[in-house]
Amino acid sequence: MRGSPVKAPSWFLLATFVFSGCGYSQDEWDQKVRENEELRAQLSSEQRARAKSESDYADALEEIDSLRNQVMEGGLSLDSMNANLEAQKKALEEYAQRTAQLQQIRERFDILKGKLAQLTKLGLKLEVRDNRMVIELPGDVLFDSGKDELKKDGQAILLKIAEVVRSDVDLRKRHFQVAGHTDDRPFVGGNFKDNWGLSAMRARSVLVLLTTALDKKGGGLDVRNWSAAGYGSTDPVADNTSDEGRAKNRRVELVAQPDVNEMINLGSIDSGNP
Repeated sequence: MRGSPVKAPSWFLLATFVFSGCGYSQDEWDQKVRENEELRAQLSSEQRARAKSESDYADALEEIDSLRNQVMEGGLSLDSMNANLEAQKKALEEYAQRTAQLQQIRERFDILKGKLAQLTKLGLKLEVRDNRMVIELPGDVLFDSGKDELKKDGQAILLKIAEVVRSDVDLRKRHFQVAGHTDDRPFVGGNFKDNWGLSAMRARSVLVLLTTALDKKGGGLDVRNWSAAGYGSTDPVADNTSDEGRAKNRRVELVAQPDVNEMINLGSIDSGNP
C-alpha cells in the first residue's frame, strides 16, 4: 500500500498565494522588505537626533537660568549692567573731551612759555612754581642793599622786559604781578620798618617803571594789567643760612597770572625749563 501524499505547510501555501496573487517574485518581495527596514532605521536615527537636540536645548535653557541666577545673586541685573555700560560710555566721552581741552591748554602754555623764554636771553630765569609762570630778577641787580630806588642797570633790564611784553599782543593783554622778596635777616632802619615794607616798596618801584608812559622814559605797559605785592622773607627759594642762599632770596619776580582757561596744574605739563 502506498503512503498518502505529504501536505505543504499552510504558511507556505499562503505565501505562494500572496506572491502569485500580487504578482511579486521572491526577489522583489525581499527588496521591498529591505527598503522597509532601511526606512525604519532612518526614522529611528532621526528620532534619536531630535531627542538629542531637545535635550541640548533644555540643557542650554537650564544653563541660562543658572547664569541669570548667579548675576542676580551678585546684586546685579541685566538692566543695571546696561546702565553701567551707558555710564562708562558717557565717562569715556567726557574723558575724551577733557583730554582735548587739556591739549589746548598745553598748547597755550607752550606758546606763552616760548614767548617769555625770550627774557632768558637777558640773563633772567623762567620757571613754573606754585602753578604760576615766574620770571625771576635778582634783587641785587635791581637795588642797592636796603634801598627801593632802582639802579641804572636794573632800569635798563626792566625796560627791555617791557619792550618784549609790549611788542607781543598776547603778552600785552595778560595780567602780571610784581612780587618783591627779601632774605630773612631783620631789616634795620629806614622808612620801611621791616622786610614786608622793603619788599612791597621794591615791587612798587618796578611796577611804576614798567607802567610809566614811553614819552616819560617808562615801559609803556597797561597799568590795568599789573599789580604789586610784597612777601618779605616768607617765600624763600634757597636756604638762608648762606650768603649765596640769601642772595637768591633777595629777588623780584614777574608772575604771569593764569586765566580761567589755564586753571590746571601747569607743572604737570611743563617739560622743563628752557
